[in-house]
Amino acid sequence: MRKLVTVLATLMAAATVLTAADKPGDTGEFKKIIEHYWEAWSTLNPDNAASMYTKETDAVFFDLAPLKYNGWEEYKAGVKKVFAGSASATIAPNDDLKVTRRGDIAWTSNTFHGTIHEKDGKKTEVTGRHTAVWEKRGGHWIIVHEHVSAPLP
Repeated sequence: MRKLVTVLATLMAAATVLTAADKPGDTGEFKKIIEHYWEAWSTLNPDNAASMYTKETDAVFFDLAPLKYNGWEEYKAGVKKVFAGSASATIAPNDDLKVTRRGDIAWTSNTFHGTIHEKDGKKTEVTGRHTAVWEKRGGHWIIVHEHVSAPLP
């Protein structure tokens, strides 16, 4: 009986440690982060989103256009060119956020909808998907890899 109690206690302790990496509050925490993320990008100014990204030059970010950026500086410069003809934007996440966390690493996925008003008066609607790998550094979550895409028409 004593061995059984010891085995059960050990199994319960192991289960607690294994499930502790996934905290139920993460979805709420990341919901706020994702909302802030899209608010920052809705300004069409990458400087407003910069604090959410790693600055390592070998980081890879995939976006709608062109295809791939290597490092934040390339991403920032490329996005400025993409947004050059845009006057304003409203981009918001849909209510389908999924968060998976393992310690100081988390990955999120969700879909979004955006409306971009061009300087020439045209309006573009975009529905897409966003997947990001986050790392907690210095008490803050930052994106270390990202993939933004839209379905083919």
